[in-house]
Amino acid sequence: MEFLKSYHRQNRLRWIFLGIGIVAVLALTTLNVYSLYALRQSTIDSAKDNKKNQLEEFTDQVRNRFSSPFMNLVKLNTEQLQNTWNASSNFPRRYNKVLSEALSDSLFTSIHFIPQNINACHDDSAPVYKFDSESEVFLPENENNIPQIVCDGFSLAVSRTQVALNEYKWNNRVTFDAHRSMTVSLINLKEKSVVGHINLVIDRDYMVNDYFERELRKQFGTADESGVVVWLRDWMQDEILTSSDHRYVYNRDVYEIDFRQGFPNLLDNWVLHATFLESPTVAASNASLTRNLIVLGFAVFALFGALVFMFINAQRERELAQRQAGFLANITHELKTPLAVMQAAGENISDGRVTDGNRLRTYGDHIYEEAIRLRKMIEKLLDVARVDAGQNVVELAPFQLDEIAENVYRSSKDFVESKGFRFEINTGGKVPFVMVDADHVETILKNLIENAVKYSSDEKYILIDVRNLNGSVAVSVTDKGDGIPKKSQKLIFEKFYRVEGDLTVKTKGHGLGLAIVKNLVEMNGGNISLESTPVKGSTFTITFPVLVQEMGSSEAAKRTGAAEKLNREEEYVG
Repeated sequence: MEFLKSYHRQNRLRWIFLGIGIVAVLALTTLNVYSLYALRQSTIDSAKDNKKNQLEEFTDQVRNRFSSPFMNLVKLNTEQLQNTWNASSNFPRRYNKVLSEALSDSLFTSIHFIPQNINACHDDSAPVYKFDSESEVFLPENENNIPQIVCDGFSLAVSRTQVALNEYKWNNRVTFDAHRSMTVSLINLKEKSVVGHINLVIDRDYMVNDYFERELRKQFGTADESGVVVWLRDWMQDEILTSSDHRYVYNRDVYEIDFRQGFPNLLDNWVLHATFLESPTVAASNASLTRNLIVLGFAVFALFGALVFMFINAQRERELAQRQAGFLANITHELKTPLAVMQAAGENISDGRVTDGNRLRTYGDHIYEEAIRLRKMIEKLLDVARVDAGQNVVELAPFQLDEIAENVYRSSKDFVESKGFRFEINTGGKVPFVMVDADHVETILKNLIENAVKYSSDEKYILIDVRNLNGSVAVSVTDKGDGIPKKSQKLIFEKFYRVEGDLTVKTKGHGLGLAIVKNLVEMNGGNISLESTPVKGSTFTITFPVLVQEMGSSEAAKRTGAAEKLNREEEYVG
């Protein structure tokens, strides 16, 4: 009872520790997977942030491209400019030099000027001047030749400058009329007045097809190189102007727009749209994630396998220990019983209390039967001990299994039939020779027959069947007994294991017979299989590979003699 309590307590502890181990492995695995995905996401976010910064840098670059020709205007004295214009209706030479350089830029097509803060396009008293690049001076323009784009630019600049004039701190202010023109308003900070407005008409074709297309590809490269595609879009006209990679057609249903970046204070209707594909950095991160997940999966699988393997082994060891404990208790009782019978019978005989011949014969029969029973138990124990120690000797020789089976049938017939069984054999004619130890085969068959006798409670029938298969010979022992449950069929060949059931409890046994059978079959190079259905019976089949298909008696004798000679030589060497 104490042993069972200890066993169940330790069994619960093993389950608890297995559960703890599994939870620990799952927790560590989850943490590692989370860390790997977090690292991957961090890499992706970092790559996206870099691309976003690139977009912002690009818009600043575009702004600088427009404003760079006029950077020197900040250093010029607009009060002096106003005085010179009032005196000569023109700019000082150094001012005109700046304008000449700006007009030489392919980005601009023409430069116009209106003095003061009056839109001359709508006031006939104030002329509009056009800059002549050859003479580098402003010349009055015929009102019929003034482009509408110039007038629109002036109108926008006049109104915006007028609003911001009192609080403005720089001597010039730039106003963009979308992508059409850029107007530089010149401001006299001392008097808080407008000297005039310089309008530069933008060459849209050059800006889109040359500048933007070139700079986008230069800044971002192809999608294969950078992992991002950038489109320049006119949202007012819903038109894609150009992109960094023309292989990718703008389509919101296909590509998710990750970034939108406008141009600060210029190109109001234009915006950059960017979609984030898989960059080389992200691809490397994904490949690294895949490799790490595969390695982690193998490691977790191995760890789980080790845990389960150790747990199953521990369970088996405990079950074996339990079966061994039961075996020791059982075998102790089994050994004591024949010894007690023999002791009691011998004591009665030795004391002279039994003088009748019939009673003496009965006592003698008891002593003989118990001695036989005791010898069989001891032989089984010795067989197991030899198997465990690896000391079983196999004397292989050519034999026909039908002859061995018939010998076993004849020697066991009286015993089996005395138990009320119908005992039959079917050899089906001669079978090929096999290389086996005849004593081992006889032991195997006798164990199987003994088991069939023990575990047949209703229909008592045993059949030995010998048949020739392709390349092997099979011997089956079939009964119509109680059968073996499916869950126990894989365990019955283990030492000390006995199928749980009412008949097993009532039947004497130690769980050694089938373990010895399996070991002897394997030592002789054969296989054993089982087909069993509860209540309907069982069939144990042993098969051995064929030595030769046909062999005459003289040839068999020669082979037998050669085998015996070989065995004697091996024993001598050993």
